[in-house]
Amino acid sequence: MSLIYKEIGDFSVQAFCENTFKTITKKDILGKWGVFFFYPADFTFVCPTELEDLAEQYEEFKKSGCEIYAVSCDTHYVHKAWHDASERIKKITYPMLADPTHALAKDFEVYIKSDGLAERGSFIVNPEGKIVAYEVIAGNVGRNAQELLRRVKASQFVAEHGDEVCPAKWQPGGETLKPSLDLVGVL
Repeated sequence: MSLIYKEIGDFSVQAFCENTFKTITKKDILGKWGVFFFYPADFTFVCPTELEDLAEQYEEFKKSGCEIYAVSCDTHYVHKAWHDASERIKKITYPMLADPTHALAKDFEVYIKSDGLAERGSFIVNPEGKIVAYEVIAGNVGRNAQELLRRVKASQFVAEHGDEVCPAKWQPGGETLKPSLDLVGVL
């Protein structure tokens, strides 16, 4: 079953962000674009490369009006310990959400019950709190922040220009497509 246009459920979680702990709720994420970036666990191998890649692109996400929320089933205390111990993770200034009860992982359908971990899932959430794009991939394959940013920008473009769609490899300023009325149902 697809999660496209699913409204995310209410939540309230602890986060580690800018060297402090804070609570983040669904209310806090509404009204702006967001990326929920699930990863299996802190103190692992592939995860820090992805999170560092996002940290390096974070200013571009913010310029696009998009917040990043890294999410694992670890606690906010573990996020802080990892931040303090890892040169890569020290670069992160976006919120790292703690999901030890697995509420977010279950809501986004990425929870691996047998492992108590989340799959690698990237979810673009619109300002209304609805999922408009996502991918879930195997735990041993890292993701690319630039491609995720491109998809955020494409999602924002089509939200603003409902009569146009973005083709493969679309970049901001690039050509879009206007479906003809006879093809609307077969996009």
